[in-house]
Order: sequence, then C-alpha cells, then structure tokens
Amino acid sequence: MKTSRKFVIFLTALVIGNLLPAQTQPAVKSEKKSYVHTLSLADRVRIGVFQEDELTTTQRIDARGKINLPLLGEIALGGMTVVEAQAAIENAYKEGRFLRNPQVTVNVEEYAIREVSIQGQVGNPGRYQLPIESTWTVVELVTKAGGVKDIGKGNSVTITRILPDGSKKVFTVDVDSLIKGKKGNKEDDNNFLLQAGDNVYVPERLI
Repeated sequence: MKTSRKFVIFLTALVIGNLLPAQTQPAVKSEKKSYVHTLSLADRVRIGVFQEDELTTTQRIDARGKINLPLLGEIALGGMTVVEAQAAIENAYKEGRFLRNPQVTVNVEEYAIREVSIQGQVGNPGRYQLPIESTWTVVELVTKAGGVKDIGKGNSVTITRILPDGSKKVFTVDVDSLIKGKKGNKEDDNNFLLQAGDNVYVPERLI
C-alpha cells in the first residue's frame, strides 16, 4: 500500500512537471499572422484541376499579370491571393461551360523577388528585398534602413502603392508613435504590412 501511494505521488509530480512549463509559457504574438501573399509578376505557379490532369500546368505570371491556361487562354491572376485565383479560374471554367464543377488548386512553386524602396530622411535609403512568404511592417523597414534621422518627420511617413488596376494609393503612418509605443495609435498603423513595390518616404521635419 505504501509503495502504491509513493508511485501515485511520483506519477502526479511527473505529469505536473511536464505540463506546467507549457501552460505557463506566454503566448507569442506574431506580427506576420495577418500577411496574405498576393500573386506577383514572375511568381511561378502550378495550377491543377481535380481529376483533369490534362489541364494541369506550371507557368510564370507574365509582365501583364497573366498566365495562359488550357481551354481558357489568358487569365489575369496578378494581385490576387491564392484563394482568389482559385475562385477566378473555377468561375472561368464554369462560365465557359468547359467544366460543370471544377476544383482548382493554385500553388506558388517559386516566388519572384519582392522589393520595396525607402527614401528620404533615413540612415540608409534604397531598395530592400522582402522575406519569402512573409513581409515587414513599416517600422521594421525603417529600422533596417538605419532609422529616422534627427531631421526626419517620423510621424508622417508615406507609403505609395500601385494597385492592380494601375492606380496609386498613398498611406500615412505615424512611425514615431509606433516605435515609442505610444497609446492611441491608429489600428491601421499597427497592422499595416508592406507589399512588393511599395515606396516608403520619410519627409524632412520643418525646423
């Protein structure tokens, strides 16, 4: 009986010892969780259609953002997410009455080099290559570029982005407040992630 009680106590201590570290470790919040890859020019993609092997193809997205698919011909995928591209191809096969209920998969087999540029009042202006299957926040890019100079206006950093339709959109982010961790930051600033081709500019602060 005594031996049995000691054994139970030993097992209990062992279980608690294994569980506690996992339970007490703080959750690590990733800033990249909200990043969704959009298909870029020169991405090499594999398109497959379930039970339609002859329609499977692997191609690079051309300079116009298009690929050439069996039966369909040219279709624009540049600027779409993988999910959006799958839906677009499925709809094209259905609308063209080639397939009744196509199930399309799109996989990126090789990512194109994705770059952003930063100019203005930072330590090391220039072009920077984004990491594969991820991206940076504006703060991360500014930090990698040597930070905002003393004469830089870090609370009015602009990001110019070319949209899929060719139009431009300009965003303004208060990088100073994000770096200093000030309360009251706009939620959009906290969650703003860079995309390939973005042009970041740090203006000069008027003295």
